[in-house]
Amino acid sequence: MARALRWAGYAFAAIFGLILIAVAAIWLLSSSKLNAKAEGRPERLVQPTPAQQTDIEREARSLGCFSCHGEGLRGNKMFDEPIIGTVWAPNLTLVAAQASDQQLARAIRQGIGVDGRSLFVMPSEAFQHLSDQEVAGLVAMIRGLPRTGAATPGNSYGPLGRLGVVMGKFKTAPQLVSEYAVQEPIPVGAQFEGGRQLAITRCSACHAADLTGKEVKPGETSPDLTIAGAYDLPAFRKLIREGVPAGGQKIPMMGPTARSDLRHMTDPEIEAVFAYLQERAQRVSR
Repeated sequence: MARALRWAGYAFAAIFGLILIAVAAIWLLSSSKLNAKAEGRPERLVQPTPAQQTDIEREARSLGCFSCHGEGLRGNKMFDEPIIGTVWAPNLTLVAAQASDQQLARAIRQGIGVDGRSLFVMPSEAFQHLSDQEVAGLVAMIRGLPRTGAATPGNSYGPLGRLGVVMGKFKTAPQLVSEYAVQEPIPVGAQFEGGRQLAITRCSACHAADLTGKEVKPGETSPDLTIAGAYDLPAFRKLIREGVPAGGQKIPMMGPTARSDLRHMTDPEIEAVFAYLQERAQRVSR
C-alpha cells in the first residue's frame, strides 16, 4: 500500500511538473509573439483635399474609430475578460504627441504600433485598403484633436488569451493584414468598384476578407454577404443605419455596430455598397 501511494505521488508530481512546463512554455511563446517587433513598409504620405478634411470626422465615425477609442479618441477599454485578457484602445491624442505621421499611418494601415510591436484588435486588415488621402485625413484629424485624458494601461493577457495567441486563434493585426491582402471580395465591374472598396473597409473585418463570413467570437459567425441579395434598398438602408435585418430579429454584432458606426455612412455610400453586394450575390449564385 505504501509503495502504491509512493508511486502515485511520483505520478502526480510528474504530471504537475509537465503542467508547469506547459504553462511556462505557453507564457514564453506568447510573450515572444506579443512583444515581437513587426517589419513595416514606408507609407506614402500625401495632403488630404479640403473636402476630405471637412468630412474626415464623419468618415472616422463610420470606420469605428470613435466607438473603439472613445469620444475625442481619448482611449477606451474594449475587452475585459480576465481569463482571456484586457484590451485597451489607446488615447490617440497622447500617442500622436510622440508619433510621426509615418508611424500613425503605419498603425492605421499596417497594424504596427509606435513602439514597433504588432497591434491587436486594430482592423488594419480592412484599413489597408483606405486611400492615401483617406489615411492622410485621419492622421490630420488625430493631430487636430486636443491632447486630453490619461494614458491607457497596457494590454494584459490571461491564460486562455495566451494559449489563443500561441495556437494562432488570436492573430495580430499584421498577420491579418497579410492574410487579407491575398484574398479580397470579387470585383464585378468598374461601376461597382466604389461600393466594393466601401464594403472592404466597413464590412470585411467582421465578414472576412472575401465577405463570405467568419467566426467573430466563440459561437457567433457572421454571414456571407450574398445575403444582401435578398434585400431591397430601403431594407438594406435600415440594416446599415439601425442594425435591424429584414426579419426584424436582433443581431448581436451588427446592431451595435450599425448604431454606433455605420449610421454615419451617407446615402450615396450605402447605395454604392448595396449595388455592389447585389451584383456580387448575382455573380456568386450563377
